[in-house]
Amino acid sequence: MEPTLGDNIARIRRQRTVTQEQLAERAGISVETISKLERNERTSARMLTTSAIARALGVPTSSLYGDASTAAARGEPDHRPASLMELRRALTPVPGLDGGEPAGEPPSLDQVAAELRATDAAYHANEYAAALAGLPRLLVATRAAADGAADRRRAQVLGARVHHLTGNLLIQLRALDLAYCALTAALDSAEAGEDPIVGATAMQGMCWLLLRQGRFGEAERAAVTTADQIEPRFSRARPAELAAWGWLLLGAAAAADRDNRPDDAGQMIDAAAAAAARIGDREPGADHLMMVAGFGAGQVEKQRVESAAVARDAGRVLELAERMPPGPRAGVSSGYNRYLLDVAWAHTDLGQYSEAKTVLFGIRDQAPAWLRHQRYATDIVETINAARRRAMSREEAELTALVGAGL
Repeated sequence: MEPTLGDNIARIRRQRTVTQEQLAERAGISVETISKLERNERTSARMLTTSAIARALGVPTSSLYGDASTAAARGEPDHRPASLMELRRALTPVPGLDGGEPAGEPPSLDQVAAELRATDAAYHANEYAAALAGLPRLLVATRAAADGAADRRRAQVLGARVHHLTGNLLIQLRALDLAYCALTAALDSAEAGEDPIVGATAMQGMCWLLLRQGRFGEAERAAVTTADQIEPRFSRARPAELAAWGWLLLGAAAAADRDNRPDDAGQMIDAAAAAAARIGDREPGADHLMMVAGFGAGQVEKQRVESAAVARDAGRVLELAERMPPGPRAGVSSGYNRYLLDVAWAHTDLGQYSEAKTVLFGIRDQAPAWLRHQRYATDIVETINAARRRAMSREEAELTALVGAGL
């Protein structure tokens, strides 16, 4: 039997020689909560709670989850029927049946927003097991909070963001049909909440899904149509408006590149660059999560690198990479990791296998859960292995196993 959340908390706590009382004090939660979790009287907890416990123990939040969520996040064989069932029930409840609504008073919108922020942080830290374990509870809590909310528009916008985050995670886990359900719900909620910026970010998630399905024309049209609808006036636009518009243009450019129209893609990237320049160092605002907050000049340059990689111009990829500023060393975003894969591909294409492996090992060290789900990485590693002339090192063998490449 897989260890439970409570089993893992107890095991790590004892390894740290910390009492329940000390852990509760460090995490800022009650001893009763710790005790109930460790006795398995509570089999789940809010993301804010588990994140606080993980920080107090000095471990990643994902390390607290030993159930099927970890298998899904790792992409292990035959994980989906069990590990995604709870999320599927929460995302697509059967009409007329209890949708798993929490007992007692429904949560407030502020509580839902705080839980969303914690789950979003786990997702962007590549802690997919933690995010996957927390999302079913968050989806149910969001519905319960919306039912009794006085501020209906805010409730709808929160619902859009929760479903957008759910869709993004499901895309990473390659559960694409379920991701479509989540993103469709996000778009519907954003429209009901009359928030075009949140709707635009949800549409960017939908475009990403369409790209994964090879529906390049539809992805580009959806992105361009939405961008036209929200096109900001540069002289007075807020950073969040510019960022949402810029992200859509980058999504459209990615689709155009894959549709063998690099000139059109280049024009859209240039337009997105203008939006990034207008934003400058201004922040989109703490109230905007997910896609909006990550847009800027660096993201535009990463898209230029991707365009060169799609065009199979390895020399251009490395030339552009020379101009890129160093990336973050912790909590690296999936966008930056995708850029690093382009760099690894370019080195591989030019026969620079040692350099390519150095890049791949760096991604593995920072974001193994993310790397495991990248077929692009699998292709690169298989190319390197095919050119190998000596026995595979242990580190190379571990990388090969991680990405599921053939030996």
